[in-house]
Amino acid sequence: MTREIISTGNELAAIAAVDAGCKFFGGYPLTPSSEVMHTISDLLPKIDGTCIQMEDEIGAICAVIGAGMAGVRTMTGTSGPGMSLKAENLGLAQMAEVPLVCVNVMRGGPSTGLPTRVSQGDILQSKNPSHGDYKSITLCAGSLSECYTEVVRAFNIADRFMQPVIVLLDETIGHMHGKAMIPTKEEVKAGIVPRKTFDGPSEEYFPYECGPTEPAVLNPMFEGYRYHFTGLHHDRKGFPTEEIETCRKLIQRLEDKVEAHKDEIESYEEFMMDDAEVMIVAYGSVSLAAKESIRHLRADGIKAGLFRPITIWPSPAERMKEHADKIEKVLVVELNIGQFHSEVQRATSRLDIDGLFKVNGRAISPHEIVTKVKEL
Repeated sequence: MTREIISTGNELAAIAAVDAGCKFFGGYPLTPSSEVMHTISDLLPKIDGTCIQMEDEIGAICAVIGAGMAGVRTMTGTSGPGMSLKAENLGLAQMAEVPLVCVNVMRGGPSTGLPTRVSQGDILQSKNPSHGDYKSITLCAGSLSECYTEVVRAFNIADRFMQPVIVLLDETIGHMHGKAMIPTKEEVKAGIVPRKTFDGPSEEYFPYECGPTEPAVLNPMFEGYRYHFTGLHHDRKGFPTEEIETCRKLIQRLEDKVEAHKDEIESYEEFMMDDAEVMIVAYGSVSLAAKESIRHLRADGIKAGLFRPITIWPSPAERMKEHADKIEKVLVVELNIGQFHSEVQRATSRLDIDGLFKVNGRAISPHEIVTKVKEL
């Protein structure tokens, strides 16, 4: 079952959060993401939730982490400069294993850049938004419907892996207004995957004592279980330690809890790839232009197809390589100077991957993609 809604991408992201059980939003308005906060600030009070505008993006991510510690599904929204400010505390959430969702509506950068224009310049930032060793999880919406469904999926992944999940939109898709087919509220509610909790005696509760590929089990605060949150390396109870093997196992687990379960996270779309001789790799709003270009190319006798990563990190590297091993020409199209292009090279073990990039705040048109493919 699906329902039809006419909205923008930013508004759909906010609606999705509420439908997925989000009860807290901490944010600070930032173009072009502000409508996420505007919308959710109207929706949350109606379900006994809370939206708070903090003094800046640093305060916003701190408030969201606090809500996550209390066991609440929680979200923040921002754009590239806000992600830079949130970076340190996203690292805290990775280390303490606090689940949250962060919607990043990308604009031109670096620094203030082009605040009202489109970009996909935060791809590499979303891989390692904070310093240190961990495995980031980043999803990317490629349609209005996915502005909804990927935010819903992000909440389930965050609670499954006990860490931040970033959902990338870009200015074009965030402000796009149109019809979206989305799941019913009942379907979303039925698919909610709550975080694991411990229900034994409090003296036997060790939140960070878990398998080498499993996340921590953090009971909500204020429910009788005592443990410690810290950004330092910590023991099974959460208290700081410098014990060599404990520290090694902790950091390795932060990597392996994602790496060992990539099949639960990876998602991608293949469009006309069955007989493709040219593979176009694109994501976000650019993938819409790529699909239109593929229709024109096929009308001209050129068998082009689209591979669209929906999960950006960890990337669907194995599937990309399977296609690249059989296809002569691969073209990566993105609104940056090759940030995912380098990942496609790594994944496919090919140095002959072509690129079509733009960084002036304007969209890439189907005509530009058609022209580039014909040049190949």
